[in-house]
Amino acid sequence: MRKIPNNGNLKMTKVAYPLGLFICLFIYVAYIKWHWASATQAFFSITEVASGARRGQQAHSPPGTAARGHEVFYGIMFDAGSTGTRVHIFQFARQPGETPTLTHETFKALKPGLSAYADDVEKSTSGIQELLDVAKQDVPFDFWKATPLVLKATAGLRLLPGEKAQKLLQKVKEVFKASPFLVGDDCVSIMNGTDEGVSAWITVNFLTGSLKTPGRSSVGMLDLGGGSTQITFLPRVEDTLQTSPPGYLTSLQMFNRTYKLYSYSYLGLGLMSARLAILGGMEGKPAEDGKELVSPCLSPGFTGEWEHAEVTYRISGQKAVNLHELCASRVSEILRNKVHRTEEVKDVDFYAFSYYYDLAANVGLIDVEKGGSLVVGDFDIAAKYVCRTAETQPQGNPFLCMDLTYISLLLQEFGFPENKVLKLTRKINNVETSWALGAVFHYIDSLSRQKSPAL
Repeated sequence: MRKIPNNGNLKMTKVAYPLGLFICLFIYVAYIKWHWASATQAFFSITEVASGARRGQQAHSPPGTAARGHEVFYGIMFDAGSTGTRVHIFQFARQPGETPTLTHETFKALKPGLSAYADDVEKSTSGIQELLDVAKQDVPFDFWKATPLVLKATAGLRLLPGEKAQKLLQKVKEVFKASPFLVGDDCVSIMNGTDEGVSAWITVNFLTGSLKTPGRSSVGMLDLGGGSTQITFLPRVEDTLQTSPPGYLTSLQMFNRTYKLYSYSYLGLGLMSARLAILGGMEGKPAEDGKELVSPCLSPGFTGEWEHAEVTYRISGQKAVNLHELCASRVSEILRNKVHRTEEVKDVDFYAFSYYYDLAANVGLIDVEKGGSLVVGDFDIAAKYVCRTAETQPQGNPFLCMDLTYISLLLQEFGFPENKVLKLTRKINNVETSWALGAVFHYIDSLSRQKSPAL
């Protein structure tokens, strides 16, 4: 007898099987989500601890929040100088109601300077992108959108024709806009000389603690670059404020305080530009008909070539009995009526940077690595010795007599007596003493004031 299929059981099987499968799948998904959440939480806990260990036991928190009682934030400053482009990535921490402190700096430099790409701006992008990649590695991902990115160009671009400089800056701005960082309309600009001096003053006074302690004496700043030189200090004498020429005084607002600074930048009196002027050349122009530039500041038997701002010059020394005397006379001609002298510099403590440091270290006046202090007259003594030696034997650096003589006379023109002590350093508290720190500090401070004008 043929069995009749049990359709009821068959229907139950058809319903129960998919239902069981669905329940199992639901349980599996729920387990996976729970496991992923646990693993993710553990991962970020480990990352936070590791990050804290890596950065001096300080873990990162999302931008604008407190990490162990203080706020952490970053700033990126590109320094587009005459000889190279440098990126500085700064990490700051701030306790509520207090002045920020610098907790970490990353620095990288590339050569040549942006001005070298004036005739082919596309070539400038690869170096900028390489430095941006350094910033991406150094700034935690969560902070990218809140981290201001700024480029400021100095004398190298100031000396370029306006149209060429603007094309370069526009190309950099395009690269910046494509980055993940906070980019404003003023993210790329040519820094005027006064701003460069003021920013360097902020840097050195921040690092020495003068900006943190109201009433504490500030220090002055001397910077000698390739295309320009700056002097900046905070006058304490009313006569300085009254007798300074127009354009030499500027107001600075920082940390809810206003400073009236004496600050001026002398374009064309940087060491490289001064060399060219002493040699008798013109900025940005080859010598007429390839003419050789002859100078009493070079060794009598010296002949060679020198490149400046993408122009190559043929140069040579001339026969001379008293090299230093002739060189000093020529340098004095270049400096005549170019520099404002102020009496108060005698009574202000000054730090000196860049080529002041390099030349002093070159002739053993200070330690190459640690820097040191010297008196202004030491440059004159070194210049006389080097120039006298250069009369009879070739020098490893043919410009040493010229450069030392120039620095000695420049400082005298500023009003510094021979016995005035200067501190020469590259770092204060292990931080580079460039204007970049002061510039990014001022930029972030101005952003804060825009957001909270009442503070």
